[in-house]
Amino acid sequence: MAEVRTVGLLGGGVIGGGWAARFLLAGVDVKLFDPDPAAERKLGEILTNARTAWSELIDAPLAVEGTATIVTTVAEAVSGVDFVQESAPERLELKQALLAEADSAAAPGIVIASSTSGLLPTLMSANMTNPQRLVVGHPFNPVYLLPLVEICGGERTAAWAGDRAAAIYESVGMRPLRVRKEIDGFVADRLLEALWREALWLVNDGVATVEEVDDAIRFGAGLRWSFMGTYKTYRIAGGEGGMRHFMEQFGPSLQWPWTHLMDVPELTDSLLDQIAQQSDDQVGEAGVRELERWRDRSLIAVIRGLSAVPTGAGEVLVQYQDRLRTSATSAG
Repeated sequence: MAEVRTVGLLGGGVIGGGWAARFLLAGVDVKLFDPDPAAERKLGEILTNARTAWSELIDAPLAVEGTATIVTTVAEAVSGVDFVQESAPERLELKQALLAEADSAAAPGIVIASSTSGLLPTLMSANMTNPQRLVVGHPFNPVYLLPLVEICGGERTAAWAGDRAAAIYESVGMRPLRVRKEIDGFVADRLLEALWREALWLVNDGVATVEEVDDAIRFGAGLRWSFMGTYKTYRIAGGEGGMRHFMEQFGPSLQWPWTHLMDVPELTDSLLDQIAQQSDDQVGEAGVRELERWRDRSLIAVIRGLSAVPTGAGEVLVQYQDRLRTSATSAG
């Protein structure tokens, strides 16, 4: 596994703060740059939730928690670190400028990863002197609990940069998914966007409420997806005939005009008000931090349950706990 002692983080919002918590709880020091005056407070709140989550999720001896330092410049954040993770807002020009500045200050050979959920690394590296070290490292919220991270290189990204990023992510308990081709939205968000379009249409057309759409996922396919994914789900649905039988039986239905495909409902004020009101009604008086703690407890229950099999995210947890126990034994 990769040895990483200190990481530089550019951006400390929901994703950047989640990265900070993931690295800190894995024993890695963090230097965080974020111009938001409330960055330190927000990081403290995220880290508090993450500490609670890891104490409930992980049975193995944890590493000594890393130290977080809030810095005032990009150069400070990326100087003397083993890895850089950028998590600024999804604006191409902003990321191009930020990554170029980080590139000019970080030591040679240090990988710079972007948390972007869809911007192409080739475009983001346009102003970098060393574009070969830029990769996308796209995580999922909450970063400190969900193990998936998509790694995607651009036209000028070197193979060693993707390998280094994957090793570092694995060392802090994550599951890298190497995206084979540079593509807008990568893999996971391409799938999620298709589902999101249908979810908007169902509410727009009065077929279902926000809560009913969520129920359709969480009481059905969502439970299977957590350990089977999509293709394995349909493979088993094919019975003894397997995937070929499933495709022969249900393949023709793919041409039925069920879905809206690339068609998206107009986000009128009326539709936005309807979705926002139904969403508010769904969560009641709960604040965002309370909702995050509920989400964390629910994810912990699922991941720990899967670890008994082990499969899916549960298998990743088992592997990480084994490494923690090995490290604790060696240190002792």
